[in-house]
Amino acid sequence: MGKRSRKRRPDGEPLAPAPATPDALGTPAPEPGADTTETLSRSERTERRYQEIRANLEPLDEGERPGAVTVAAIVALLLAVSNLVLWALGTDVRGEGASPAGVIVFAVLMLLAAWGMWRAKYWAVLGFQALLAVTVIIAFLSLMVAAKWQAVVICLVIIGFGGWLFWKLIRAMARIQMPRYER
Repeated sequence: MGKRSRKRRPDGEPLAPAPATPDALGTPAPEPGADTTETLSRSERTERRYQEIRANLEPLDEGERPGAVTVAAIVALLLAVSNLVLWALGTDVRGEGASPAGVIVFAVLMLLAAWGMWRAKYWAVLGFQALLAVTVIIAFLSLMVAAKWQAVVICLVIIGFGGWLFWKLIRAMARIQMPRYER
């Protein structure tokens, strides 16, 4: 790849502003420094929209927990308990018994996530979202090779519910991360 040659200006010489010229339809160009949405670049419009969203977020009150975080905490608790119960009952996975270490590690991880989300901890919601994203991706990939209609339905339910919960947890994480001010 070659370098493009460009006429260099002497150091210290300021750039001259581009003249305001009408566009092809004869509409005059906006004045420099004009603050209209049409003149803002895409990144500036995006940043302005994010600032508006942040301004509308309310920090959590003491002991408050967003609804999506409550749902996620209950899901994590149910996953931990159901895995322990199914393992204790001797449920086989693909003709093999599940390893006790794997079941216990997963159950402890889910219980820790449930406790952290119940207390509205940012790290717990973030970790659960990471596990949720991996689960949705695995369900999507499993959907590609599903042979039975029951497997397709299970994959679609996991993708639908997991995607919905992931999306709802994003806004909840923003509220959890906000500083708490005295009112």
